[in-house]
Amino acid sequence: MSFLAAVGRTFLNFLAGVGRLVIFTAVALSHCVRPPFYPRLIGRQIIDIGYYSLPVVGLTALFTGMVLALQSFTGFARFNAESAVATVVVLSVTRELGPVLGGLMVAGRIGAAMAAEIGTMRVTEQIDALTALSTSPMKYLVAPRLLAGLVMLPCLVVVADLIGVFGGFLVGVYKLDFNAASYLSSSWQYLETVDVVSGLVKAAVFGFLIALMGCYHGYHSRGGAQGVGAATTNAVVSASILILIFNYGITELFFAR
Repeated sequence: MSFLAAVGRTFLNFLAGVGRLVIFTAVALSHCVRPPFYPRLIGRQIIDIGYYSLPVVGLTALFTGMVLALQSFTGFARFNAESAVATVVVLSVTRELGPVLGGLMVAGRIGAAMAAEIGTMRVTEQIDALTALSTSPMKYLVAPRLLAGLVMLPCLVVVADLIGVFGGFLVGVYKLDFNAASYLSSSWQYLETVDVVSGLVKAAVFGFLIALMGCYHGYHSRGGAQGVGAATTNAVVSASILILIFNYGITELFFAR
């Protein structure tokens, strides 16, 4: 019976955690669409999430495209299908690798920073001070981050797609001796609107999830510095897992037959 009690306790705690997250998400969304808004805070988060994440996202996309072209050529050479390298690179980057790897990189950088910042404000009672000053912490701290994540990650993914395809082009033309015009023609010929749109939809969802997990775990952190560290770890891990789960769901929605 003790084993069953432990299983039941764990399951009930999981349901309670899901309920808290759903309520937090609903309240945060309501503050995102209701005035007053804080354009200055939103702009600061846009710069932090978008501009300062460009180097890590760009480098990740560049080398991902280069490795993908190299590995695709090695595999397709066994079947005399080297001409499909350009198509595989552009479809893989726009559909999957650009949004997923970009989201994971941003989760590691921004999700941890959000959780640490808001968690520190929680344990030092700065959030309580905002409430005492009649300023909603959800409106002041959470809503700007959610809006910025929702807007900026698709912009980052557009840049990552371009850089990733360019990386594959560099390897294909200068390493594997493809004709530049033929490579670009193959990339453009088989790329469809739904490929790019699905990647941007994924990016918007991932940006919202990253900001949500960072804010949620930071907002509910407890126990001083140790609690802030745990919140930071939980934010990155939960955001990464949700990115992979929602990636499959959105892919199923767009490409299932």
